[in-house]
Amino acid sequence: MTTPQNQISANIFKTWLIMFLFSVFVVGVVYIMAMGLGYDAVGSLGLVGMSFILAGVMNFVSYYFSDKMVLSISAAKEIKKIDHPQLFRSVENLSIAAGLPMPRVYIINDSAPNAFATGRDPQHSAVAFTSGILDKLNKQEIEGVVAHELSHINNRDTLLMTVVSILVGLIALLADWFIRITWYGNRDSEDNRSNALFFAVALLAAILAPIIGTLIQLAISRRREFLADASGAYLTRDPEQLAYALQKIAQDREPLEVANKATAHLYIMNPLKGQKDAIGWFAGLFLTHPPVEARVKALMSMEGQI
Repeated sequence: MTTPQNQISANIFKTWLIMFLFSVFVVGVVYIMAMGLGYDAVGSLGLVGMSFILAGVMNFVSYYFSDKMVLSISAAKEIKKIDHPQLFRSVENLSIAAGLPMPRVYIINDSAPNAFATGRDPQHSAVAFTSGILDKLNKQEIEGVVAHELSHINNRDTLLMTVVSILVGLIALLADWFIRITWYGNRDSEDNRSNALFFAVALLAAILAPIIGTLIQLAISRRREFLADASGAYLTRDPEQLAYALQKIAQDREPLEVANKATAHLYIMNPLKGQKDAIGWFAGLFLTHPPVEARVKALMSMEGQI
């Protein structure tokens, strides 16, 4: 029998397994490209180390400033308790239940129903809700959404996805650098490369790695949504209301104007509406969020077990 605790444990395990494999993938790609450029084994490992130092610097900057950037891009305005007492009470009560400090609360003036959480840690976190989600969902459904977003904060999902995004960006940057060197570099330099096989493999890796990295990033994003659903339902003890909320948000076809592809993964539901639903497992690989049917089914399976 699937229990809420089992769902949460399974999602955590699958996420970190994917992260481990992703790290191995990044190391392998950088190593192969270095060998393809003619570095020996020691030099290739040195390039791997330099790449991770660069990623660390980029992560440091993102760690401190990504939340401000996302809130600014989303045109989110911070509110106080007097502005929306019911929403504030829901956030306060569920924060206490989750053992979290009270996050800052923001409103996005848009009639499309959606919400997201951001912040480098629970002490510097924020939750944002569109005016549409407050108008179109009832009190219990909004509490389910609040619990979902607080679970993202508690699970450190913003930090995790920032690291993943940086690694994907690093792969894309290095792949572009490798292809440019190959295309514009001195053709005679091919003699300095370790061997033709390594070069061919490196060129193939430079072409495919950014695509594979993006697919891994999307897989992690989908897995964290399942985890936040299960954790949020466990927090409210009412998975049914979160399921209803997800169905209402999915059925609303109005796109969120301030959202874009860079921020879409943050929201509780893909805000870029007006697109045909993915059909088949291959199309599902390119989704930022799991299909709503799968999320609702998982939540309904928790009913009566909490």
